Amino acid sequence: MKNMRVSERRKRRYQLFLYAFLGFALGMFLWASYSYYEQKIPNIIRIQAGTSQRIDLKVPASGVLNVDSDKVIALNQPVTIVAGESPDTCQMELRLFGVLPLKSIDIEVIENTRLIPVGQPIGIYMKTQGVLVIDTGTFEGPQGQEQSPSVYKLQAGDYVMAMDGVAVTGKRQIKEYVENGSGRDIVLQVSRNEKVIQVRISPMQDQNGVYKIGTWLRDSAQGIGTMTFLDEELHFGALGHGINDTDTGELLQLGSGLLYHTEIVAIRKGERGTPGELTGIIEYQPEQVSGVIMSNTEEGIYGVASQTFADSITTQALPVGLKQDVKEGDAQILCNIDGQARYYDVKITRLMPNAENLNRQIALTVTDEELLQLTGGIVQGMSGAPIIQDGRIIGAVTHVLVNDSTSGYGIFIENML
Repeated sequence: MKNMRVSERRKRRYQLFLYAFLGFALGMFLWASYSYYEQKIPNIIRIQAGTSQRIDLKVPASGVLNVDSDKVIALNQPVTIVAGESPDTCQMELRLFGVLPLKSIDIEVIENTRLIPVGQPIGIYMKTQGVLVIDTGTFEGPQGQEQSPSVYKLQAGDYVMAMDGVAVTGKRQIKEYVENGSGRDIVLQVSRNEKVIQVRISPMQDQNGVYKIGTWLRDSAQGIGTMTFLDEELHFGALGHGINDTDTGELLQLGSGLLYHTEIVAIRKGERGTPGELTGIIEYQPEQVSGVIMSNTEEGIYGVASQTFADSITTQALPVGLKQDVKEGDAQILCNIDGQARYYDVKITRLMPNAENLNRQIALTVTDEELLQLTGGIVQGMSGAPIIQDGRIIGAVTHVLVNDSTSGYGIFIENML
C-alpha cells in the first residue's frame, strides 16, 4: 500500500510537471506568435482616394472596422479595400486567431498623387531659428583663472532667441553684443525643450580683456543632397531625412533656407569602413537659387522649387507606390553622378514597415556595375535619390552602411508625403 501511495504521488507530480510544461510551451508559442505577427502587420495602411487596394497580410487574425462593427474580416486571405473619393481615416481592431487582442491598424485614405522623380543634386543652405548652443566651456581670465559664465546656465541644444529683448539673427550679433557690453549682465530668451525660459549671464573677460560668455554657437548649416520629387505645384521633398546638428545630433530648427544649383566635381568612392562622398561646388548667388526650404522634418526637407529648376527636370511623373505595393527584389534609384540623372539598378533586400526609425524601413543593395565603378555604391550626397519599382516611386535612399558601401537604407515614399 505504501508503495502504491508513493507511486500515485510520483504520478501526480509527473502530471503536474507535464501540465506546467505544456502550459509554458503554449504560453511561449502564443507570445512568439503575438510578437511575430504584431511586427509583421503594419501600423498604418494607406490607400489612395478613389482606388481599391488588395491587402494580403497572411496572418491568422480577424479584423473589425470601427465604421462597421458588425462586419468581421478574415485576414488569413487577401482582402480588397475600396477607398472613397476623399481623404479619410478609420481603424481596424485585430484579434489573433480571432480571440486575442493584437493591435489596431489605422487605415488612411490619402489623395491620389503622381510625383516627378528628380534625382538631381542640390546645394542646401539653412539658417536656424535663433542661434543654437552647441556646448559651454571655460576660458582663461586676465589673472589666469578659469572663467565659465555659461556653465550650468546654458546647455547643448538650447536656442538663443533674443538678448535683452532684442531678437537674435546670428551668432556674430551675440559675439558683438557681449564684447561691447562692458561686462553688464545679459538676459537671454532661450528656447529649451519647446519651452521659452529667461537666462541671466554675466560676461567675463578673457586673458586679452575681451568679454565672453563661454559658449560654442551655430546659426547655419550647408551641404549637398539629392531632391527626391516634385509635384505639379512645384512643391519638393528631398533627402528622406532631416538636417541634424553635427554636434548635438538634434534636428535643426529651421529659420529660413534656400536650395542652390550645384555641380558635382569629384567623387570619393566608398570603401569598407569609409563612406564615400560626392563633392560639389555651390554658388551662393541669387541667380543660382533653385528653391525655398519651408520645413525641416525627420522625414526630409520640403519647400517650393523655382520655375527654372522645375523646367530643367525631364523625367515624367509616376504614380506613388505605397508600402503594400513594395516587394523585395529588383528596383532602381535615380541620381546624378556625372552631370545627368540616370537610373541605376538596386535590389531591395528587406522591408521593415514597422521599424521605429522611418528612415531605415527599406534595406537595399546596389547591383549596377556602372554605379559600383563610379562610387563604390551609396555615398554621402545621394540621400534623397528616389527609389523606383514597377513604374512607381516607392521611396528614397537615406543612409549607407559604414561597413558595406554597396548597401544602405531607404524611407517609404508615403512617409515623405
